[in-house]
Amino acid sequence: MKKIIITIDGYSSCGKSTLARQLAAELNYTFIDSGAMYRAITLYFLRNHVNWNNAATVASALKKISLEFVFNPAKGSSDMYMNGENVEVMIREMLISENVSAIAAIAEVRTFAVAQQQKMGVASGIVMDGRDIGTTVFPHAALKLFMTADIAVRVQRRYKELMLKNPGITIEEVKNNLEMRDYIDTNREISPLHKADDAIVIDNTDLTMEQQLKKALKLVHEKIK
Repeated sequence: MKKIIITIDGYSSCGKSTLARQLAAELNYTFIDSGAMYRAITLYFLRNHVNWNNAATVASALKKISLEFVFNPAKGSSDMYMNGENVEVMIREMLISENVSAIAAIAEVRTFAVAQQQKMGVASGIVMDGRDIGTTVFPHAALKLFMTADIAVRVQRRYKELMLKNPGITIEEVKNNLEMRDYIDTNREISPLHKADDAIVIDNTDLTMEQQLKKALKLVHEKIK
């Protein structure tokens, strides 16, 4: 069966990565979590006290960062490695979430990440999720999906996820973080988040994970045919 590139863009906590992982597993494709790359860069910047308001400092720091995805057989999926260290757990913490959108909006950071993403996609048979994958990274992808959901539903999903790691977190903190990230993502000068003209919208406000997977698989098979 012919293999294609599938892009999944959308807002935070819309289930992009969940659907991308499911599709990759069903189709035997490679899943690339572009968000994990930006999170890893954010972790490096915070750890090393990088002044991300200074272009020269940012450019120098990026030269010291090596990113790769390494398959984890225990999970059946890949973990994010930065400079040889598995940072998958650390990049999901709230401190990273609070800073990743600002750092991902930096032109030098996006150029660095997009170049690596495009190298990963030289061979078809990949599913990549993010915010500018269908518009900037792979504008000629065979299938582009755009995920969305009601903000209240997104807040609840994110709250349940974060509460397991940080029991003291509040709904208000989660809501403020999501709204801030939405604003930064859609208003940044470099590759802002928006639906590609040929992307198909999946609103999963009232869909289960099984229902959205079934819907996406139908779209994939129609495109391959």
